[in-house]
Amino acid sequence: MRRTVLVLLGTCLLLFLLTVWITIGESPRYRPGTITTTAGLVKPEVSYVVPAPTNRTERPSFCRDAQYGLLAVYFRRRYSEDYYIQTVRGVQNCTWQKSSQEYNKFRLYLSTCCNGIENFIVSQNNTSLGSNITYEVETKKNILIADDIYRMLPKSQPFVRNPFKQCAVVGNGGILTNSRCGAEIDSSDFVFRCNLPPVWGNVTVDVGNKTDLVTVNPSIIARKYGKLNEMKNVFLETLSNYGHSFLLLPAFSYSGNTAISFEVYHVLKKYQAKQKVIYFHPNYLKSLALFWKTRGVRAYRLSTGFMITSAAIELCENVKLYGFWPFSKTLEGTSISHHYYDNQLPKPGFHAMPKEFFQVLQLHQKGVLKLQVGKCEMR
Repeated sequence: MRRTVLVLLGTCLLLFLLTVWITIGESPRYRPGTITTTAGLVKPEVSYVVPAPTNRTERPSFCRDAQYGLLAVYFRRRYSEDYYIQTVRGVQNCTWQKSSQEYNKFRLYLSTCCNGIENFIVSQNNTSLGSNITYEVETKKNILIADDIYRMLPKSQPFVRNPFKQCAVVGNGGILTNSRCGAEIDSSDFVFRCNLPPVWGNVTVDVGNKTDLVTVNPSIIARKYGKLNEMKNVFLETLSNYGHSFLLLPAFSYSGNTAISFEVYHVLKKYQAKQKVIYFHPNYLKSLALFWKTRGVRAYRLSTGFMITSAAIELCENVKLYGFWPFSKTLEGTSISHHYYDNQLPKPGFHAMPKEFFQVLQLHQKGVLKLQVGKCEMR
């Protein structure tokens, strides 16, 4: 009896794999949809565009193999970093091209779910005076939008020129070291950065210095600038490197973030700083977390870089990512630090970096956005 059951299970598995292989072979696209495992977990849709070869050395079959490899990464319960990097190497060896169809489809998904154009940040248009905002993570807590808070909010979403033509989302990965990507990043129409990274000195040749929006984790204000009690001048001097950028803070994610996020606003206003403070809308972040959870990204919280990437897809016509690399070595096997400026690792289990990176790589394959890995071409 046991042998019969095993034979039946084996036959079902072979039929399933054969069906997937035939479906893939029928068309240069995987068919969109979701795949449910025996455990009931929903896998993300896998709908790739096979880039058209632009030279004689690039074979369509090679790119299709790279697609199979990427799909295999997701189905493996455990995989080594080397295995993942080998898969990325195969993807990167295929010529990238934007797919307007895939971009518009995915942008519609995001817009329907989260509507970043209207809800990305808290504004007077989407938050009325006297209303209560529920915190993103501490969902049993809320805060009254009294007059003093309401006056801190912009009247409407500040990104009135959207969609921006070309956007750069710059992560802080060590892969940026010696990348020579600074000039390319600075040529973008809008540049997003995360958590006040250094954009001065020798690193500018790799990371550039143009900044239109930079996120600020309140823990950085507490740790590096003493909650602005005695280090206001140091903080303001640091900010001078970010031009007329927006400072984006998660004031309404945790109640513990609120006071220090508001203090940043008051300090900048008092000293007439060039930067403007804005706040993530907690409803947008909650919707975004649910959106990605249904696509397999299950973590305590999305990373800031992943949040910004999602917003950029709605706000920009073309999105290119730099410095997104959760591995300890390059494609060539050279060891690198976690960040381009230090080797401080994230809290274990707080973010789902490999799963987020899989989604980024999948969007790269689809032609929705472009992931820059390695050196940029000198201009």
